[in-house]
Amino acid sequence: MSAAPRPVAALEEADPPPVLVEGEGRVGRISLNRPKALHALDLDMVQAMTGALLEWLGDPAVKLVLIDHAEGRGFCAGGDVITIARSSQGHGAAGQAFFFQEYRLNHLMYTYPKRGVVFMDGITMGGGVGIACPCKYRIATERTVLAMPETSIGLFPDVGGGRYLSRLRGRIAQFLALTGARLDGAECVALGLATHYIPSDRLADVKRELIEVPEHVEAILRAAQIEPPPARIVDNYAIIDRCFASDRLEDIFAALAADGSDWAKKELATLGTKSPTACKVSLRLLVESPRQFHFLDEMRLEYGIVVRMFRHPDFIEGVRALLIDKDNAPRWTPATPEEVADEMIDRIFEPLPAREAWTPLEELQ
Repeated sequence: MSAAPRPVAALEEADPPPVLVEGEGRVGRISLNRPKALHALDLDMVQAMTGALLEWLGDPAVKLVLIDHAEGRGFCAGGDVITIARSSQGHGAAGQAFFFQEYRLNHLMYTYPKRGVVFMDGITMGGGVGIACPCKYRIATERTVLAMPETSIGLFPDVGGGRYLSRLRGRIAQFLALTGARLDGAECVALGLATHYIPSDRLADVKRELIEVPEHVEAILRAAQIEPPPARIVDNYAIIDRCFASDRLEDIFAALAADGSDWAKKELATLGTKSPTACKVSLRLLVESPRQFHFLDEMRLEYGIVVRMFRHPDFIEGVRALLIDKDNAPRWTPATPEEVADEMIDRIFEPLPAREAWTPLEELQ
């Protein structure tokens, strides 16, 4: 007896692809499509994006790459760290494969010869920053919330975060990397993390115009942008530069405690919730990243660090406390900055053996 055909309803209930890839005229469009997870990146999504970009690389008809999200309130909440944390409790192969391929995508985007425009409409964090910052045109809206909150889960601002943050003015990089502070759209523009501020209700028209005439991307974006509201972070430049002046975590704690202002007390309390190891790694990264001549060198550096960090007890504990059990009470190992010796950080920054080191896509070697 032959098997009964599947009901039509069953076919309709099949999960949609997590990334929508299509060519629209002379535009290659990538729309993240995993709204229940705030479009957090998994390996399938990374590979789908990489495949599309490689295909368009050799297609002279594609003049512009447009990256957005299909629906929901976030552009991209980062990487699928719960899956990675579970992998790290075993042999870690799945987590390592994800980071290896994600960094290849980041490098491909950073070196991509065709112009890209990304719409950071909503939550843009971690891995979302990693696929947004390489684009030439980065659109913020009144709904943008951008952050690199990795120290909350025992990681550091990777996916090129060392490069992007370390080039910001003053000591903003150290402040953002350690505290995971959230920036709104106006603040992103003020810091240069976004190139245009466009109200969210104009985005559909802007995308339609870009698809119709991609050669006029700059004129289209310029016509649609408005003056953003005052950037709140500007008022805190001086205190950030003063309190986060040191590359030594213990000094930053001391400076915040000595300042005594309400702002300093708030940030001191925030720092007290972060992984001390992750914070010290982040500070070291911001010293080392400016010394990396090429983005390839940055990716190789960050991959070596993340391979060690995602197996560290703090990553598993951070994901448990914030995302699985959600008790917001992580127990860090070591528990205090003073217990994290410089030698521990030195070992995390040691280059990987050649056979384990990160490499770019063959097409880019």
